[in-house]
Amino acid sequence: MNTPNLLKAISDALPTLRKSEQKVADFVLAQPHDVIHMRIVDLASEAQVSEPTVVRFCRALEYDGFQDFKLKLAQVLATSPNFEQFAIDRKDSVNDFKQKIFDSTVGNLIKVREVLDADTLEHAIDALSKAKRIEFYGFGASSAVCTDAQHKFYRLKVTAVAYSDPHLQAIAALTLSENDVVVAISQTGRTKDLLHSVRLAKEQNAQVIALCPSNTPLAELATIPIHIDLDEDKDLSALMSSRVVHLVVIDVLAVGLAMKLGPGVIDHLKSIKRGLRSLRQNEKRPPLRRS
Repeated sequence: MNTPNLLKAISDALPTLRKSEQKVADFVLAQPHDVIHMRIVDLASEAQVSEPTVVRFCRALEYDGFQDFKLKLAQVLATSPNFEQFAIDRKDSVNDFKQKIFDSTVGNLIKVREVLDADTLEHAIDALSKAKRIEFYGFGASSAVCTDAQHKFYRLKVTAVAYSDPHLQAIAALTLSENDVVVAISQTGRTKDLLHSVRLAKEQNAQVIALCPSNTPLAELATIPIHIDLDEDKDLSALMSSRVVHLVVIDVLAVGLAMKLGPGVIDHLKSIKRGLRSLRQNEKRPPLRRS
Protein backbone atom coordinates (compact mmCIF):
# COMPACT_ATOMS: atom_id res chain seq x y z
CA MET A 1 0.00 0.00 0.00
CA ASN A 2 1.92 2.99 -1.32
CA THR A 3 0.18 5.98 0.27
CA PRO A 4 1.47 9.21 1.77
CA ASN A 5 -1.27 9.02 4.39
CA LEU A 6 -0.63 5.57 5.85
CA LEU A 7 -2.42 6.25 9.13
CA LYS A 8 -5.64 7.16 7.31
CA ALA A 9 -5.27 4.03 5.20
CA ILE A 10 -5.06 1.96 8.38
CA SER A 11 -8.10 3.71 9.83
CA ASP A 12 -10.09 3.10 6.62
CA ALA A 13 -9.07 -0.57 6.60
CA LEU A 14 -10.25 -1.21 10.18
CA PRO A 15 -13.69 -2.64 9.26
CA THR A 16 -12.05 -5.22 6.96
CA LEU A 17 -9.57 -6.49 9.55
CA ARG A 18 -10.03 -9.39 11.95
CA LYS A 19 -10.69 -8.45 15.59
CA SER A 20 -7.15 -9.42 16.62
CA GLU A 21 -5.68 -7.41 13.74
CA GLN A 22 -7.82 -4.43 14.77
CA LYS A 23 -6.03 -4.45 18.12
CA VAL A 24 -2.73 -3.98 16.28
CA ALA A 25 -4.25 -1.24 14.14
CA ASP A 26 -5.61 0.58 17.21
CA PHE A 27 -2.20 0.57 18.87
CA VAL A 28 -0.43 1.78 15.73
CA LEU A 29 -2.93 4.61 15.28
CA ALA A 30 -2.62 5.64 18.93
CA GLN A 31 1.18 5.49 19.16
CA PRO A 32 2.74 5.47 15.66
CA HIS A 33 6.01 7.07 16.80
CA ASP A 34 6.53 4.33 19.38
CA VAL A 35 5.88 1.54 16.87
CA ILE A 36 8.80 2.50 14.60
CA HIS A 37 11.19 1.73 17.48
CA MET A 38 9.57 -1.60 18.43
CA ARG A 39 10.40 -5.19 17.61
CA ILE A 40 7.57 -7.40 16.46
CA VAL A 41 7.51 -9.09 19.87
CA ASP A 42 7.12 -5.69 21.54
CA LEU A 43 4.17 -4.66 19.36
CA ALA A 44 2.51 -8.04 19.84
CA SER A 45 2.87 -7.69 23.61
CA GLU A 46 1.54 -4.12 23.72
CA ALA A 47 -1.42 -4.95 21.47
CA GLN A 48 -2.02 -8.19 23.39
CA VAL A 49 -1.91 -10.38 20.29
CA SER A 50 0.42 -13.02 18.85
CA GLU A 51 3.37 -12.26 16.59
CA PRO A 52 1.70 -14.02 13.63
CA THR A 53 -1.25 -11.63 14.08
CA VAL A 54 1.10 -8.67 13.64
CA VAL A 55 2.40 -10.25 10.43
CA ARG A 56 -1.16 -10.83 9.18
CA PHE A 57 -2.00 -7.20 9.95
CA CYS A 58 0.96 -6.02 7.86
CA ARG A 59 0.07 -8.32 4.98
CA ALA A 60 -3.56 -7.19 5.10
CA LEU A 61 -2.20 -3.73 4.29
CA GLU A 62 -0.17 -5.23 1.41
CA TYR A 63 3.25 -5.16 3.10
CA ASP A 64 5.67 -8.11 3.03
CA GLY A 65 6.00 -8.16 6.81
CA PHE A 66 6.56 -6.12 9.94
CA GLN A 67 9.93 -4.67 8.88
CA ASP A 68 8.53 -3.54 5.53
CA PHE A 69 5.54 -1.94 7.26
CA LYS A 70 7.69 -0.30 9.94
CA LEU A 71 10.02 1.19 7.30
CA LYS A 72 7.09 2.75 5.44
CA LEU A 73 5.61 4.06 8.69
CA ALA A 74 8.93 5.66 9.63
CA GLN A 75 9.18 7.32 6.21
CA VAL A 76 5.66 8.71 6.47
CA LEU A 77 6.22 10.08 9.97
CA ALA A 78 9.55 11.61 8.96
CA THR A 79 8.06 13.49 6.00
CA SER A 80 4.74 14.49 7.57
CA PRO A 81 4.52 17.80 9.44
CA ASN A 82 3.61 17.25 13.08
CA PHE A 83 0.46 19.37 13.22
CA GLU A 84 -1.66 18.21 16.14
CA GLN A 85 -5.40 18.82 16.47
CA PHE A 86 -5.91 21.51 19.08
CA ALA A 87 -7.95 21.73 22.24
CA ILE A 88 -8.69 25.10 23.80
CA ASP A 89 -7.55 25.54 27.39
CA ARG A 90 -8.79 28.38 29.60
CA LYS A 91 -5.17 29.11 30.48
CA ASP A 92 -4.16 29.57 26.83
CA SER A 93 -2.78 32.95 25.90
CA VAL A 94 -3.68 34.63 22.60
CA ASN A 95 -0.35 33.45 21.26
CA ASP A 96 -1.09 29.88 22.39
CA PHE A 97 -4.44 29.49 20.64
CA LYS A 98 -3.22 31.48 17.62
CA GLN A 99 -0.48 28.88 17.17
CA LYS A 100 -2.89 25.99 17.72
CA ILE A 101 -5.47 27.25 15.21
CA PHE A 102 -2.93 27.97 12.48
CA ASP A 103 -1.08 24.66 12.94
CA SER A 104 -4.30 22.64 13.00
CA THR A 105 -5.64 24.35 9.87
CA VAL A 106 -2.38 23.76 7.99
CA GLY A 107 -2.42 20.13 9.12
CA ASN A 108 -5.98 19.60 7.91
CA LEU A 109 -5.18 21.23 4.56
CA ILE A 110 -2.25 18.85 4.08
CA LYS A 111 -4.37 15.89 5.17
CA VAL A 112 -7.06 16.62 2.57
CA ARG A 113 -4.51 17.48 -0.14
CA GLU A 114 -2.90 14.05 0.17
CA VAL A 115 -6.14 12.12 -0.34
CA LEU A 116 -7.94 14.27 -2.94
CA ASP A 117 -8.33 12.18 -6.07
CA ALA A 118 -6.87 13.94 -9.15
CA ASP A 119 -9.13 12.02 -11.55
CA THR A 120 -12.23 13.13 -9.65
CA LEU A 121 -11.04 16.76 -9.73
CA GLU A 122 -10.37 16.45 -13.48
CA HIS A 123 -13.87 15.04 -13.99
CA ALA A 124 -15.38 17.92 -12.02
CA ILE A 125 -13.37 20.55 -13.93
CA ASP A 126 -14.43 19.00 -17.25
CA ALA A 127 -18.11 19.12 -16.21
CA LEU A 128 -17.76 22.77 -15.14
CA SER A 129 -16.08 23.72 -18.41
CA LYS A 130 -19.03 22.34 -20.40
CA ALA A 131 -21.76 23.78 -18.19
CA LYS A 132 -24.13 26.39 -19.54
CA ARG A 133 -24.97 27.47 -16.02
CA ILE A 134 -23.30 26.80 -12.64
CA GLU A 135 -25.04 27.15 -9.30
CA PHE A 136 -23.54 26.88 -5.81
CA TYR A 137 -25.72 25.57 -2.96
CA GLY A 138 -24.83 25.69 0.73
CA PHE A 139 -26.06 26.78 4.17
CA GLY A 140 -24.44 28.32 7.24
CA ALA A 141 -20.67 28.52 6.97
CA SER A 142 -20.88 26.82 3.58
CA SER A 143 -22.97 29.69 2.21
CA ALA A 144 -19.94 31.98 2.59
CA VAL A 145 -17.91 29.49 0.53
CA CYS A 146 -20.64 29.54 -2.13
CA THR A 147 -20.53 33.34 -2.31
CA ASP A 148 -16.76 33.25 -2.68
CA ALA A 149 -17.08 30.60 -5.40
CA GLN A 150 -19.62 32.71 -7.30
CA HIS A 151 -17.20 35.64 -7.21
CA LYS A 152 -14.29 33.53 -8.50
CA PHE A 153 -16.26 31.88 -11.30
CA TYR A 154 -17.98 35.10 -12.35
CA ARG A 155 -14.53 36.62 -12.95
CA LEU A 156 -13.93 33.79 -15.42
CA LYS A 157 -16.90 34.99 -17.53
CA VAL A 158 -18.91 31.99 -16.36
CA THR A 159 -22.62 32.27 -15.57
CA ALA A 160 -22.59 31.39 -11.87
CA VAL A 161 -24.86 32.16 -8.93
CA ALA A 162 -24.90 31.18 -5.23
CA TYR A 163 -28.05 30.32 -3.27
CA SER A 164 -28.23 29.90 0.51
CA ASP A 165 -32.01 30.16 0.90
CA PRO A 166 -33.80 26.78 0.72
CA HIS A 167 -36.78 28.16 -1.21
CA LEU A 168 -34.59 29.91 -3.80
CA GLN A 169 -32.48 26.77 -4.10
CA ALA A 170 -35.53 24.64 -4.79
CA ILE A 171 -36.90 27.09 -7.38
CA ALA A 172 -33.51 27.42 -9.06
CA ALA A 173 -33.00 23.64 -9.10
CA LEU A 174 -36.31 23.14 -10.89
CA THR A 175 -35.19 25.45 -13.72
CA LEU A 176 -31.96 23.55 -14.44
CA SER A 177 -31.28 21.30 -17.41
CA GLU A 178 -28.84 18.58 -18.41
CA ASN A 179 -26.42 21.31 -19.54
CA ASP A 180 -26.13 22.77 -16.03
CA VAL A 181 -24.04 21.94 -12.97
CA VAL A 182 -24.75 22.34 -9.26
CA VAL A 183 -21.88 22.53 -6.79
CA ALA A 184 -23.28 21.52 -3.38
CA ILE A 185 -21.09 22.32 -0.38
CA SER A 186 -21.63 20.86 3.09
CA GLN A 187 -19.53 20.25 6.18
CA THR A 188 -21.72 17.31 7.21
CA GLY A 189 -23.25 16.02 3.96
CA ARG A 190 -26.54 15.55 5.82
CA THR A 191 -28.40 18.88 5.63
CA LYS A 192 -32.01 18.02 4.71
CA ASP A 193 -32.79 21.17 2.71
CA LEU A 194 -29.59 20.81 0.70
CA LEU A 195 -30.34 17.17 -0.04
CA HIS A 196 -33.82 18.18 -1.22
CA SER A 197 -32.37 20.81 -3.59
CA VAL A 198 -29.85 18.33 -4.97
CA ARG A 199 -32.58 15.74 -5.63
CA LEU A 200 -34.59 18.35 -7.53
CA ALA A 201 -31.52 19.27 -9.59
CA LYS A 202 -30.87 15.64 -10.46
CA GLU A 203 -34.51 15.21 -11.51
CA GLN A 204 -33.79 17.89 -14.13
CA ASN A 205 -30.74 15.82 -15.24
CA ALA A 206 -28.27 18.45 -14.00
CA GLN A 207 -24.88 17.20 -12.83
CA VAL A 208 -24.07 17.63 -9.14
CA ILE A 209 -20.56 18.13 -7.80
CA ALA A 210 -20.46 17.79 -4.01
CA LEU A 211 -17.80 18.94 -1.56
CA CYS A 212 -18.64 16.88 1.49
CA PRO A 213 -17.55 13.96 3.70
CA SER A 214 -17.54 10.47 2.20
CA ASN A 215 -20.20 7.93 3.14
CA THR A 216 -22.86 10.60 3.60
CA PRO A 217 -26.23 11.06 1.87
CA LEU A 218 -24.90 14.00 -0.17
CA ALA A 219 -21.86 12.03 -1.34
CA GLU A 220 -24.15 9.21 -2.44
CA LEU A 221 -26.49 11.57 -4.31
CA ALA A 222 -23.77 13.51 -6.11
CA THR A 223 -22.77 12.81 -9.69
CA ILE A 224 -19.19 13.76 -8.82
CA PRO A 225 -18.49 13.58 -5.07
CA ILE A 226 -15.29 15.28 -3.87
CA HIS A 227 -14.68 13.75 -0.45
CA ILE A 228 -13.46 16.05 2.32
CA ASP A 229 -13.14 14.05 5.55
CA LEU A 230 -12.19 15.95 8.70
CA ASP A 231 -14.04 14.11 11.50
CA GLU A 232 -16.43 17.04 11.96
CA ASP A 233 -18.27 15.69 14.97
CA LYS A 234 -15.16 14.82 16.92
CA ASP A 235 -12.93 17.83 16.64
CA LEU A 236 -13.48 21.58 16.97
CA SER A 237 -10.43 22.23 14.82
CA ALA A 238 -11.93 20.21 11.96
CA LEU A 239 -15.16 22.20 12.22
CA MET A 240 -13.18 25.43 11.94
CA SER A 241 -10.86 24.14 9.21
CA SER A 242 -13.47 22.64 6.89
CA ARG A 243 -14.54 26.07 5.63
CA VAL A 244 -10.92 26.90 4.75
CA VAL A 245 -10.45 23.53 3.05
CA HIS A 246 -13.61 24.04 0.99
CA LEU A 247 -12.34 27.46 -0.11
CA VAL A 248 -9.04 25.96 -1.25
CA VAL A 249 -10.77 23.16 -3.17
CA ILE A 250 -12.92 25.80 -4.90
CA ASP A 251 -9.66 27.55 -5.83
CA VAL A 252 -8.39 24.32 -7.38
CA LEU A 253 -11.58 23.96 -9.43
CA ALA A 254 -11.46 27.63 -10.50
CA VAL A 255 -7.84 27.41 -11.64
CA GLY A 256 -8.57 24.16 -13.48
CA LEU A 257 -11.53 25.78 -15.19
CA ALA A 258 -9.45 28.83 -16.18
CA MET A 259 -6.86 26.52 -17.77
CA LYS A 260 -9.62 24.68 -19.64
CA LEU A 261 -11.11 27.89 -20.98
CA GLY A 262 -7.81 28.98 -22.51
CA PRO A 263 -5.61 32.10 -22.73
CA GLY A 264 -8.55 34.40 -23.48
CA VAL A 265 -9.62 34.10 -19.83
CA ILE A 266 -6.22 35.27 -18.63
CA ASP A 267 -6.51 38.37 -20.82
CA HIS A 268 -10.00 38.95 -19.41
CA LEU A 269 -8.69 38.74 -15.82
CA LYS A 270 -6.01 41.29 -16.66
CA SER A 271 -8.64 43.66 -18.05
CA ILE A 272 -10.68 43.26 -14.84
CA LYS A 273 -7.61 44.15 -12.79
CA ARG A 274 -7.07 47.27 -14.88
CA GLY A 275 -10.73 48.22 -14.61
CA LEU A 276 -10.69 47.95 -10.81
CA ARG A 277 -7.74 50.29 -10.39
CA SER A 278 -10.01 53.34 -10.49
CA LEU A 279 -11.85 52.01 -7.42
CA ARG A 280 -8.72 51.98 -5.30
CA GLN A 281 -7.33 54.96 -3.44
CA ASN A 282 -3.93 55.98 -4.68
CA GLU A 283 -1.07 55.19 -2.36
CA LYS A 284 0.18 58.30 -0.61
CA ARG A 285 3.89 58.67 -0.88
CA PRO A 286 5.92 60.77 1.56
CA PRO A 287 7.30 64.00 0.05
CA LEU A 288 10.87 63.94 -1.08
CA ARG A 289 13.26 65.60 1.33
CA ARG A 290 15.67 68.13 0.00
CA SER A 291 19.24 67.71 1.14
